[in-house]
Amino acid sequence: MKTEDNLTGLAEYPFRPRQLEIDGHRLSYLDEGQGPVVVMVHGNPSWSYLYRNLVSGLRDRYRCLVPDHLGCGFSAKPADYPYRLSNHIDNLEHLLETLGVARCILIVHDWGGAIGMGWAGRHPERVAGVVVLNTAAFRSSRIPLRISICRWPILGSLLVRGLNGFARAATFMAVTRPMRPEIAAGFLAPYDNWRHRIAVLRFVEDIPMDSDHPSWATLAAVEASLPLLQPCPMLLCWGGRDFCFNDAFFEEWRKRFPAAEAHYFSEAGHYVLEDWMAEILPLIEGFLERTTA
Repeated sequence: MKTEDNLTGLAEYPFRPRQLEIDGHRLSYLDEGQGPVVVMVHGNPSWSYLYRNLVSGLRDRYRCLVPDHLGCGFSAKPADYPYRLSNHIDNLEHLLETLGVARCILIVHDWGGAIGMGWAGRHPERVAGVVVLNTAAFRSSRIPLRISICRWPILGSLLVRGLNGFARAATFMAVTRPMRPEIAAGFLAPYDNWRHRIAVLRFVEDIPMDSDHPSWATLAAVEASLPLLQPCPMLLCWGGRDFCFNDAFFEEWRKRFPAAEAHYFSEAGHYVLEDWMAEILPLIEGFLERTTA
């Protein structure tokens, strides 16, 4: 599959992405349905495909906006792009400004937490509510060894870009219910060669573990803005068998947002929407109905 040209044919992805140029690069995004705006922000190594079932379930009542971060999905994958947290927040901001989004509900997962909450912290008055799915938007000293190894010089590139070890591993390590082969193929479709896996590696490298890291200050600023969002309604849906965003992250969200409605799925993995979609969709639908009433 030529991921930059072919926008059709993926299992359970009956959408045609739209495109916006940002600084000379093509940003791909879904814009499906009409009604109150729901912005869904993915992480690494997924893409808008992660939210395909939510979009299908909500677009009859809501306008679903789902960007593919630069380097991900059907967006451009430039070799010389910085791929820093600040770039991804800026790109989300540019997209929502261009589309004239005055108010929205955010749904965030994995890196989407820092990116989405980074935008939200800049514009708290435009956030009607937040749905949090196995993610973080605050600093942590914890990193699993299997991810840390992917950050090592030379070896990291070979594992992530050469062997597709990060994206491929996610298709079975991020779930507890085995993916059907065609679903796994959908997750992997944009990352079909060395060149197309640049952002997968850069996201791993961009995890700020100390104050010398280029994205440390950005993440600290995102964290500092979280109190501005405490008045917003929040729904937490958490997979309890996540090897990366474990229970400590879940409890941190609950401590920072004590009024949040929290649901814990003890047998679900990192891709909580893949494992427990049937149970989570009604929770999100109810949350959206209450938030947009």
